[in-house]
Amino acid sequence: MKKSKVAVLKTKPETVLDDYVKIMEMAGMQDVLDKNTATILKDNISWHLPMPAANTTPWQLEAVIMALEKYGFKNITSVENKTVVTRPKYGEKYNKLDIIYKKYNIPVLYNFEPGDMKWIAYNPQSKMNVLTKLYPEGIFIPDFFMGKNIIHLPTMKCHIYTTTTGAVKNAFGGLLSTKRHYTHSWIHETLVDLLKIQKEIHSGIFAVMDGTTAGNGPGPRTLVPTRVDYILAGADQVAIDAAAAKIMGFNPMDIKYIRMADEQNLGNGKPENIEIVGDDISRVNLHFHVGDNLASRVGDLLWFSPLKIFQKLLFRTPLVYLFVIASDWYHDKFWWKNKGKKLFVEWKKSSPWGKLWESY
Repeated sequence: MKKSKVAVLKTKPETVLDDYVKIMEMAGMQDVLDKNTATILKDNISWHLPMPAANTTPWQLEAVIMALEKYGFKNITSVENKTVVTRPKYGEKYNKLDIIYKKYNIPVLYNFEPGDMKWIAYNPQSKMNVLTKLYPEGIFIPDFFMGKNIIHLPTMKCHIYTTTTGAVKNAFGGLLSTKRHYTHSWIHETLVDLLKIQKEIHSGIFAVMDGTTAGNGPGPRTLVPTRVDYILAGADQVAIDAAAAKIMGFNPMDIKYIRMADEQNLGNGKPENIEIVGDDISRVNLHFHVGDNLASRVGDLLWFSPLKIFQKLLFRTPLVYLFVIASDWYHDKFWWKNKGKKLFVEWKKSSPWGKLWESY
């Protein structure tokens, strides 16, 4: 596989919109996507609450739309996904993404709304690592995704189960139904399978990652917001995640989904096979670490310890709703009220990115 190109720039609030357009051009967005085909914007709402670094930023979303319009892309639609622990319509509002969609007249569809799209059986041409075993009744994906470009809009952050999360994992919500918790014990293999499916169904794939404020610690929600000022773009989802992992201080090839994707020729995870254009990140190391929270400790027991033999009982019966309620209480009622909201308020006051967020 030839080298992959990832564009990286150090940015600031005064120039961030122009800088985003610039890195998308540097990474070849205009050559990778077919402007005669509809384009899906797949933003990243890890949490409906406005936790810094957890969700797509309004300037990230706005700049991507600006770049698409500059190059004559006409048919643009956002697609939101639902999880058992996030509320996408609230997330759009609380993270000010709805302001951008209204400003540019971008329609928003939901993969869980029957009137917007339907789930259809899909038979992958590529050999699956785990999905055919986990879903013996068949793999179902949204019909709306077929034959369209997709642009992923992740943020730079850690994740309690995958070490980092970014462009590759952003497909997890869009392509799998709310039963995707079936896959958590095999999350890395699942992400690689979904990357294979994306390559089969999309006319073009591109990713734009916001690292203006990055998330250290037990993400994707209970984060420590860290000012980083980097933005990234690229057509190789594996490579952009590898570049972000390197910035955060991780060895990309130590992260299983990146290594597996590289080994299965789905993208480049080895730094020596990634051409960084723009700013030099060879000496950047943020020394991030994931750590644990209450959710990860419970998840480690139920998904990765010998207790995972009880998964069918716990997660494929109505008992799963006990875990949904517990997660909602921990994240929204306890952690946000006692810690997250304070971090958010401080970020708005002290960070230039928080002040930019307030300006929207």
